[in-house]
Amino acid sequence: MPALRDPRPLTGEPLSLDLLNTRWAQDGAARDLLADTDGLAVWLAANGLDDRFAGDAATLRRTLEARDALTTAVDESLEAGAGRVDAVLTHGRIRATLTAEGPGELPEFADASWGPAWLAARNYLELLATAPDRIRACAHEACVLHFFDTSRNGTRRWCSMAACGNRAKASRHYARTKDA
Repeated sequence: MPALRDPRPLTGEPLSLDLLNTRWAQDGAARDLLADTDGLAVWLAANGLDDRFAGDAATLRRTLEARDALTTAVDESLEAGAGRVDAVLTHGRIRATLTAEGPGELPEFADASWGPAWLAARNYLELLATAPDRIRACAHEACVLHFFDTSRNGTRRWCSMAACGNRAKASRHYARTKDA
């Protein structure tokens, strides 16, 4: 069976934000990549996790739990989401290792179906430790996507300049020319 194509408009963000971006709006309709295990398989493959974790119903349930927890922490408040993210994090741990390349870390899970969910929650902690002010929601009013701003000056506003940024510029242009 050929792999399904990833239909999302924004991919390649850090794992936690990429998980949030499994929900998006398209032509005014809400879309959800994680509506079934086929979508989970697409998301796992897009993030290089398909060789480590099964795209089954248990993994889907736990991944959705992590997405809801992260949505609360990112879109509402850290205070509101902290307990929910922590609940996901209780299902894994980091084991320190020594490899031929030097010190390393290896995530471990008592139940592998928690793996993708735990990795996404852990990634969110890493983003918060790195640059919490660079975790952003797209500024377009109809967009629900998130991104990690890696621009030099930290002023990125749109999930994509080609999509949401262009729509905003076109809307402003239309408003100016209509009034003239």
